[in-house]
Amino acid sequence: MRVSLFTEPHRGATYDDQLRLARHAEDGGFEGYLRADHYQSMGADPGLPGPTDAWLTLAGLARETSRLRLGTLVSSATFRLPGPLAIMVAQVDAMSGGRVELGLGAGWLEREHTSYGIPFPPLGERFDRLEEQLAIITGLWSTPDEARFSYEGKHYQLLDSPALPKPVQRPGPPIIVGGRGTKRTPELAGRYADEFNMPFKTVAETVTAFDRVRAASERYGRSVNLSAGIVVALGRTDEEAQRRAAPLHVPSALPPEDPVVGSPDALVQRIGEFAAIGATRVHLRVIDMSDLEHVELIASRVLPQVGEL
Repeated sequence: MRVSLFTEPHRGATYDDQLRLARHAEDGGFEGYLRADHYQSMGADPGLPGPTDAWLTLAGLARETSRLRLGTLVSSATFRLPGPLAIMVAQVDAMSGGRVELGLGAGWLEREHTSYGIPFPPLGERFDRLEEQLAIITGLWSTPDEARFSYEGKHYQLLDSPALPKPVQRPGPPIIVGGRGTKRTPELAGRYADEFNMPFKTVAETVTAFDRVRAASERYGRSVNLSAGIVVALGRTDEEAQRRAAPLHVPSALPPEDPVVGSPDALVQRIGEFAAIGATRVHLRVIDMSDLEHVELIASRVLPQVGEL
């Protein structure tokens, strides 16, 4: 079982905060450090000092870490054009020595778009754009050296692109498609993704989503890795765990989640349940990015046991 740390810097974190946490994750034995890609807090708290751009941040972390896998879970297709995004991710992949993963989704939080003047088309169009972006990005990365790439879509057109720069990882960094959608999400994951992620839901809900992706990937003659997101609030005592879980009770725009609040053993059990339904990776979302003791607790009490699953 692969274990990555997942963070939400839009809740309020500087680059230095993220670097500190990423280094703790690396020292603690986590495989990866993935972050959300949002430009605004989801609750009443403004998330001071404000957002940090995901790919600018990951570029910095690429130069200041040595082993961690780095990526987004997930970037919004509404934020960036696919050609420049392919260049951006390929460059960060080179800066990291081949440690980058691109999570890409349709986008869903309307108010962060209106706050910063980003177009927010209807849901169907957002998924259409996501599908075209996945085709373009994977097409650019997999274009042979010295060849050109063209694409004619409804929303994006590319003509004779040199498809450069090439990423270190070939044919490209792993693509993660995640989400709770029941139709287009599993289809896109089955067709384009290296990993499908079901974020922060129950084991029963997750296995249903996994089955949809398995069926879609079989239709395309592919195999997709499966992962689960878990919100965690652990403690050596119940009081400590409840203290860490307190922010979960604050209203936000997030849909209902199924956190693990309790002991390290409770998280090991949940990870085992996800392993039993086919997950080969979990992304653990910590709530307070300044709580380094929480990360150390997971590293010392959970990771050694998870290695035996």
